[in-house]
Amino acid sequence: MPTGPMSGSVKTLGSSVDILLAMALQEDLGHGDVTTEAIFDPEHQARAVVFGREPFVLSGSYGFLRVFQLLDSSVRAEPLARDGDLVPAQVPVFRLQGPTRALLAGERTALNLLQRLCGIATLTRQMVEALQGTSCRLLDTRKTTPLWRALEKQAVCHGGGKNHRFGLFDGVLIKDNHVASLGGVAPAVQKAREKVPHTLKIEVEVETLEELVEAVHAGADVVLLDNFSLEDLRKAVEINGGRCLLEASGGINLETVGAVARTGVDFVSCGALTHSARAVDLTMEMITK
Repeated sequence: MPTGPMSGSVKTLGSSVDILLAMALQEDLGHGDVTTEAIFDPEHQARAVVFGREPFVLSGSYGFLRVFQLLDSSVRAEPLARDGDLVPAQVPVFRLQGPTRALLAGERTALNLLQRLCGIATLTRQMVEALQGTSCRLLDTRKTTPLWRALEKQAVCHGGGKNHRFGLFDGVLIKDNHVASLGGVAPAVQKAREKVPHTLKIEVEVETLEELVEAVHAGADVVLLDNFSLEDLRKAVEINGGRCLLEASGGINLETVGAVARTGVDFVSCGALTHSARAVDLTMEMITK
């Protein structure tokens, strides 16, 4: 039950992102960068470039540049690529110029954010490419870093994936614990149908083919097939007969996502996009000539 790509830019979050970045800077700087402040006068200027030691998909430009602006508004930044671009190794994505103290004080915080978000976008792009030749779409989940959800979900979009619900407030997803507590798939779907607005689709998680049949008969709009084998996914597609949308989830990774998509499901949701993506190897180096 994707909600579609996040509209606009992280810029629209305004002060929310600034608060996160300010907290991250405070964590790293404390009462000041004692090394840099001992070596460089406030007037000292420097230039730097940022690039990857490996190919990657760019994401997180706004937050990266905003770190330096929060430290010193005189820092000048030149983006050399756009979020969503596939960037070759050793090719600069930013040029920076400004007070040396600001550039060095913000380097680690800015790179930590950028490496994380580029890692998510890069893994997402790889998984999207693995879906080629199918009509299946790749979704993220709510398994995100606390308070980083907007940034990480936007990174998924930059990689070509789609956003599932943003939180508990914007979509009905009846999970296994809902079903267990109420005593069955059908009663849970019926209860939700009675209470939620007609504009909201109802998705329910099932763990067996029998529960799938129950969910379809109960009128679910989307059924999440949790940890189904490839054989059972194919059976689920046949049983469903196009009556509702099917989403496969559970333990899906880059090696398995293509095979899962080829079973005929409509969506594949993958928590690994945001909880297990490897940070991209990025560096910021001073220009000395």
